[in-house]
Amino acid sequence: MTSDGPTAPAPSAPRGTPVPAGAGRTTADSPSSLPATAGETSPDSPWPLHLLSEKLKAHIERAPAAWVEGQVIELNRRASMCYITLRDVDSEVSLSLSVYGTVMDRTSSPLERGSRVVARLKPDFWLKTGRLSMQTIDIRPVGIGDLLARIERLRQALAGEGLFSDARKKPLPLLPHRIGLITGRDSDAMKDVMRNAALRWPAVEFEVREVAVQGVSSVAQVTAALAELDAHEQVDVIIIARGGGALEDLLPFSDESLVRAVAGTATPVVSAIGHEADRPLLDDVADLRASTPTDAAKRVVPDVGEELARIRQARAALERSIRVLVHRESDSLANLRSRPSLSKPEGMVDVREADVERLRSRALRCVTAAVDREADAVLHLRQRVRSLSPQKTLDRGYAVVQTVGGQVIRDPADVGSHEPLHVRVAGGQFAVRAEDTLAVPERE
Repeated sequence: MTSDGPTAPAPSAPRGTPVPAGAGRTTADSPSSLPATAGETSPDSPWPLHLLSEKLKAHIERAPAAWVEGQVIELNRRASMCYITLRDVDSEVSLSLSVYGTVMDRTSSPLERGSRVVARLKPDFWLKTGRLSMQTIDIRPVGIGDLLARIERLRQALAGEGLFSDARKKPLPLLPHRIGLITGRDSDAMKDVMRNAALRWPAVEFEVREVAVQGVSSVAQVTAALAELDAHEQVDVIIIARGGGALEDLLPFSDESLVRAVAGTATPVVSAIGHEADRPLLDDVADLRASTPTDAAKRVVPDVGEELARIRQARAALERSIRVLVHRESDSLANLRSRPSLSKPEGMVDVREADVERLRSRALRCVTAAVDREADAVLHLRQRVRSLSPQKTLDRGYAVVQTVGGQVIRDPADVGSHEPLHVRVAGGQFAVRAEDTLAVPERE
């Protein structure tokens, strides 16, 4: 409201002094005698109530008008005024608004409970009663197009930071031991995920957190559940699941704080929000986007039948490989065993023995031949030596005449008459005595 009501009464006289209505201030009661600020007031020097109200009004009126966004939860129209209770879209905070009928008539579509609006508010202080009201200067409904435009701007901003990059997405475990599930209380999405996961892998375990998946408290509850499951040591993957709904119902899953919380988790997160056509920002930041809660169950846990079939195929392939390997190695072993060195190993010894015997015989022949040759040489030399020896000369009939002293007689003149001599012949020696010397024949 713009009117401040009746003019405020003049400042009252000092305490204990009755002042007639309409009477002016005395010199002692002038403003100069009052504390200048609220901090200077005291029990002995208080402010008059109207002075505090005036200062509050002056301070509040200096506040500029602001655009705010919220959801209409109460709407009452009385004559030319409309009273609206506006609640924050993310928190349990509400505010009462006063809207003139002329302002309401300017809206493009009639407002109703649950409508999402933006309003330009100016605080107004009613001086007479001390009541604060929020005067609505303008109010506009937020359409689907506006919401989509906001989500797209936020999507581009977060993508520019790299929050949606494939490089930061974490791989899902092949077979999770325990699955964290964040979903609505007793919701169909929770039943779909748990039923389909159990059909595919009966031993799967869940750590379920039932939270509000729409409304003002959904972002806070989902974020808290996400942090709790991310800190759980046995939870290997987290699924955030919700069934389909209107765009306004899915807005919490495009909230920036929730998107950043998902980006900061150490555990892989799977987004299973709505249907295939729904695309909240949670789908972009999650490590895996599932088109539906049922699809999330199928993509998080493997099918036990398929895995058993793969095991059978792997075992068959392994058996074939082993058979081929054993057959190949058996053939190689047979080839090795068929070689002469293994089939008749003594043949190698026989060959070497024959070589040794041949070499030994050759060496013996060579040595024998050398010995025979040298023996012949020795015999020849012996014969030569013997042919030159005095004995051979004696054997041919010659004799050696020596004196008794052993001196060989070479000249008859060296022999005296009747001198005893020794004569050596081939058979031995004997003694003789010289007679007269015979004439020595001349040498030719």
